[in-house]
Amino acid sequence: MADKPHMNIVFIGHVDHGKSTLVGRMLLDTGTIEPHIIEKYRKEAADKGKASFEFAWVMDGLKEERERGLTIDVAHKRFDTDKFYFTVIDAPGHRDFVKNMITGTSQADAAVLVVAAQHGVEAQTKEHVFLSRTLGVEQVIVAINQMDATQPAYDEARYKEVKGQVETLMKSVGYKDEQMKFLPVSAFKGDNATKPPSENMPWYKGNTLLQELDALVLPQKATDLPLRWPIQDVYTITGVGTVPVGRVETGVLKPDQKIIFMPSNKVGEVKSIEMHHQEIPKAEPGDNVGANIRGIAKNEVRRGDVGGPSDNPPSVAKTFTAQIMVLNHPSVLTVGYTPVFHCHTAQVACTVLEIQKKLDPKTGATVAENPEFIKTGDAAIIKVQPTRPMVIETAKEFPQLGRFAIRDMGQTVAAGMCIAVEKKEM
Repeated sequence: MADKPHMNIVFIGHVDHGKSTLVGRMLLDTGTIEPHIIEKYRKEAADKGKASFEFAWVMDGLKEERERGLTIDVAHKRFDTDKFYFTVIDAPGHRDFVKNMITGTSQADAAVLVVAAQHGVEAQTKEHVFLSRTLGVEQVIVAINQMDATQPAYDEARYKEVKGQVETLMKSVGYKDEQMKFLPVSAFKGDNATKPPSENMPWYKGNTLLQELDALVLPQKATDLPLRWPIQDVYTITGVGTVPVGRVETGVLKPDQKIIFMPSNKVGEVKSIEMHHQEIPKAEPGDNVGANIRGIAKNEVRRGDVGGPSDNPPSVAKTFTAQIMVLNHPSVLTVGYTPVFHCHTAQVACTVLEIQKKLDPKTGATVAENPEFIKTGDAAIIKVQPTRPMVIETAKEFPQLGRFAIRDMGQTVAAGMCIAVEKKEM
């Protein structure tokens, strides 16, 4: 199991287009879950008057979600194909759950965009496509789902029509031909998920979803980049010392390494590294570890700091420029607005200094220079100033530290990525 390369994949798309059902189908057909479990859910679903929801319930483990028939949390499930082992991030489609969608997508190596054949492209389809682009998802498989429900069923003409709509949308935000793959599926009936399509779709000669997943390209391993280790917590362990804990995002963390924590600007030496209570010789991207650091006191490092090599420290921004998409704001965003930016483990209030450009969220084209305000549905290039020292990198150099969510009034108002950093002299 462990020798297969690992990929994170996110399932996105408009609410009720069948994301959870498709994920459930993949888990069942790859033998990840037993048929009797689906059978049990099928009975429960029928009893609740929600027949056809049984696959979705595999992912929607939360009772509240079953009652409401919605996906709220980002659920993580693992399944194996011949080539990879995948962690599936089932991202919610609903507006309130965009925050989860962001935390999910920012970790994704690829996305499966689920579009229901009878509905085609809808509002959230557009939003999710632009978000995926803004949050740096480079490979997208478009599953045109619910082919069994077209009129007539499994209608090739309808498939081609919807495929055309989605292709136009994706190209408009900057996806290229080689970054997108299209296929028809029926998640509920199982057509073309893991087995070649039944006689229902004799017109389709391409790959199944499973084959397309195996054809994904493994992203460049972030081990080639300099170390970036955002800190989640810091512990003091008697007889050991100061132990920062966090997930290595890029590079490699090794014992005897001199590392600097920014923005605290403190240097220490790695004595030992632990994962799941066992000492390990090194930590690589994706590993959630604690390291015993010599030469640093507990109160000198805190959550939101980022560890990096002392000769290549993490960037502390005086100001930074970002491309954002406004997802959900009750009024308008203007210069002077100071919401909280959530970036890696840091949460820092940042002030909007300039709104440089307003962009068309469906094409990314500039529609206005220096607009007075932006509102829900707009995309923009803005310049911001953190109210206190904050580490952020450009998404081009360190995608894992260049993406962020903007929160205010208890909701996610925008999401984006950093495109330039003006570094603060430390």
